[in-house]
Amino acid sequence: MTFRLSSRAALLFATAFAAAALSASPGPAFASDAQQMCTGDAMRLCGHEIPNVQRITACMHKQRANVSAGCRAVMDRDNTARRRAAATE
Repeated sequence: MTFRLSSRAALLFATAFAAAALSASPGPAFASDAQQMCTGDAMRLCGHEIPNVQRITACMHKQRANVSAGCRAVMDRDNTARRRAAATE
């Protein structure tokens, strides 16, 4: 029971984190990358913030130095996409 609940929470989190953190990105490939590359880091570093997506996202940005290289790369791409989007507005 607890394992199943944890699995559901992890899936919910992964989907919500990808959608929230990468909402300004140009395509769904980023969301898929974020889910694949950052779910483990988010559970390890920010699991205590589940299910609050805004707090998870803030925690992940605070913990940037501690995330895996793959997740950091996705976060960097997201930041670049947000800057480009802001520059064109």
